Amino acid sequence: MLRKIILIALGSLSLLLLFGCKTSVVMDNESGETGQLVIYSNRNERFVKDLIDQFTEETGIQVVALHGANAMQLIEERNNVQADIFISNDLGALGYLHQQGILQGIPVKGIENILPDFKADDNAYFALSARVRGFIYNKDLIKEDEMPTSIEDLFDAKWAEVPGGYAITRGGNSGMIGHVSALRYAWGDEKTSEWIKAIRTHASGIYQGHGEIRRAVGAGEHTFGLVNNYYYHQQLLESENNNVGFIYLDQGQDEIGIIANAAGLGLVKNGKNPVSSELFLQWIVEPVNQALFVGESLELLIHGHDDMLYPKEVAEVIVPFSSLKIQDMPMKALGDYFEDTKTLIESSGLDLDLK
Repeated sequence: MLRKIILIALGSLSLLLLFGCKTSVVMDNESGETGQLVIYSNRNERFVKDLIDQFTEETGIQVVALHGANAMQLIEERNNVQADIFISNDLGALGYLHQQGILQGIPVKGIENILPDFKADDNAYFALSARVRGFIYNKDLIKEDEMPTSIEDLFDAKWAEVPGGYAITRGGNSGMIGHVSALRYAWGDEKTSEWIKAIRTHASGIYQGHGEIRRAVGAGEHTFGLVNNYYYHQQLLESENNNVGFIYLDQGQDEIGIIANAAGLGLVKNGKNPVSSELFLQWIVEPVNQALFVGESLELLIHGHDDMLYPKEVAEVIVPFSSLKIQDMPMKALGDYFEDTKTLIESSGLDLDLK
């Protein structure tokens, strides 16, 4: 509660400094501005609700949010644009939309503080929070020094023999798509396809999402699972089944580094509310609002480090993004692989959706 009060106070102060007083966008008969903001979000609703509510509180702009949206919906609506802003858990999806001409850049005060590797050259999209891929494991079933430490270790069938085996998500999960895209960059398609076939064969459980994996591993149904690291953070906060650890992969000198992805947002071209959109973008790049974007997800803040973000149980184990050895793939390049990766996953035998 104290953290939330501090965030709200700092956010209100930043808006007063930026805009002088509460802002309200009114109908512009020539532009068609509605005084609203339409956000399509691929991010979990509970991770964006506080963010949206705070923006409305500080600006007076009402937000219409469509949760559960995906990149292909914006492609389908390109001739009848409905969204103003698209929030995505996958930087690859934002890059793909930009390549398809769905997103556009505008000058935004404060965006110069976003690291170049995490934004489009024309600022049409940018990332605010990051996650890395690794193994959540059950400490009651295996010791840390007995765990695999590289993503290549999953080629070995022996990991299917640990108690309950290991778990992965379906192929169409955004985290899996980003992961496979990064492997294509590092390994090429042939080796990546063989890796997909290996995990499809050896995994003991294939789940809809990572939340199910963290809970199953915590309950001892599997020894470990391939997830984004913030699911480890979330499992630590459970009242039971929280004796878990996490392996940050490929951190050795000759290894490729951990595979990362990022969540962010983009400005939809020809949206009906450009004034509200620009105000939202200017608001969201403020450091306190970047922290609010991370919020309950417990992802890693890219452009800084803020211990106030994390409950005590998580703060004690948090590994700042800047301290990790990250794969050398520019995250913006994820968009180059986005659409083809789904085809490769499916052709390698891992279904995009659960059957």
